[in-house]
Amino acid sequence: MTQMARTPFVAALAEAPLPASATAWLDQARRQNRDAFVDAGLPDTRVEAWKYTALRALAQRRYASGDALALERPVEASLLALPGSDGPALVFVNGVFRADLSAFDALPDGVDLRPLSRALAEVPESLRFALSRHYRGPGDAFARVNAAFASDGVVLRIGAGIQVPVPVRLVFVGAGAQEDLAWHVRNLVDLGVGSELTLIEQHLSTGGQAHLGTGVADFALQSGAKLHHVVLQQADTGSSLVRRSHYRLDARAQVQLHALELGGALARHDLRAELVGDGAAFRTDGAFLPNGRQHMDTQLAIHHRARDTLSSSTWRGVAGGRGRGVFRGAIVVEAGADGSDATLSNKNLLLSSQAEIDTKPELEIYADEVKAAHGATVGQLDERALFYLRSRGIPGDQARSLLTAAFARVPFESLPDETLRTYVEQLLLARLPG
Repeated sequence: MTQMARTPFVAALAEAPLPASATAWLDQARRQNRDAFVDAGLPDTRVEAWKYTALRALAQRRYASGDALALERPVEASLLALPGSDGPALVFVNGVFRADLSAFDALPDGVDLRPLSRALAEVPESLRFALSRHYRGPGDAFARVNAAFASDGVVLRIGAGIQVPVPVRLVFVGAGAQEDLAWHVRNLVDLGVGSELTLIEQHLSTGGQAHLGTGVADFALQSGAKLHHVVLQQADTGSSLVRRSHYRLDARAQVQLHALELGGALARHDLRAELVGDGAAFRTDGAFLPNGRQHMDTQLAIHHRARDTLSSSTWRGVAGGRGRGVFRGAIVVEAGADGSDATLSNKNLLLSSQAEIDTKPELEIYADEVKAAHGATVGQLDERALFYLRSRGIPGDQARSLLTAAFARVPFESLPDETLRTYVEQLLLARLPG
C-alpha cells in the first residue's frame, strides 16, 4: 500500500511509535507485524472472513495510540463488582494494568498470574515463542496491529494437577479520555496436565468513549486439563472491539465456553479451536444481541485433528432496531480424525423489520466414522406461542418479552454456577425489550 493510498486509520498506526523494548526479537516481531499491516491495510468484504463486516467507516478514523493517563483514570468499584466472584482479578484500563484495582489473593501454589508488562520485564524469553509470531493471513489485520502494539495483557500458567478453587477474573475497561484511543491487550493462558480453571473475562466501559480495543488470546491445554471460560462483553455502544481467541487442546482436554456479546458499535470475536489430542472436547454456548446500529460478528472455526474428539456449539442471536449480527460456524474434521462428533446450531431472532442477521454454517469432513450435524435459522417470534400467551391474559409486549428472553437464555442454561447464571439472565432481561 503506497503512502497516497493509506486510509486515515492505517496512516495513524503507521506513524505511531511502537512500544519501547530492550528485547531484540520482540522489537523485530513488532516491526514485522506493523509493516505487514501498513502494507496490506484493512481487509475489505472480498476477504471471505470479512464478507459481512465492512470496515469503511473505521478506515476513516484516526485513533491516538495508547493512553498515557491510563493509571489515573477513575473507575468506580461498583463497575468492577461481579456477584459471587470475589477472588483474584487483574484489571486493565485502556489496555494498561492497574495494580490498584487488581487482586492476586486466593491463588494456590503452582499458579503463576501476572500482567504481560511485568512478565516481559522479568521473564521475556519464556514468551518468545508466543510473541514473535508473524501473522500472514489476508484477514489478519487486527492480529498484526495487536502483535505490533500490545505491551500489556495477562500471562497465566497453571501447574500440573492444580485445581484453582475460585474463578480468576480478567477485566478490561474502556475509560473516557479527551480523544479516541487505540489500545491493545495480549493474553497467554497455559493449563498444565490435569489442571482445572474457571476464567471470567469481562469487557466494560466507563465515562463514555469511542475507543478501539484489540485483543489476542492463546489458550493451551495440556492432557486432561479443563477450562471453563466465561466471556461477558459490555463495552460502550460507541466503541469498537476486535478480538481473537485461539484454543489448543491436547488429549482429553476440555473447554467449555459461555459468551455473551452486548456492547460495541462494532464487536467482532474470532474463536478458533484446534483439537489436536485424542478425546479432546470443545463446547461453546453463546448469544449476541445487536440493537440500535450495532454490528456484532462472531467467527467460530473448529478443527478436529485427532481421533474421538468432540465439539458442540449452541448460539443464539437476537437483533433489534437496525442492529446487524453475523455468525459463521465452520467445522473441519481432518483426515485421521476418525470417531469425531461435531454439532453446531445457530438460531436467530429478528425483532424489527430493519434488523439483519447473516449466518453461515460450514462443515467439511475428511475422515471416516464421523457424527456431524449443523444448522442455522433466522426468523421472528413464533406466532402460535405468542397467541397462546395472549390467550392466557398476558399483554402482547410482555408476551413478546417472555418469549424473547426464553429464546436468548438457552445457551446459558448450562452455566454451572447459579449466581453467575442468574446475573447473566438479568443482563439479558435488561437488554431485551419489555
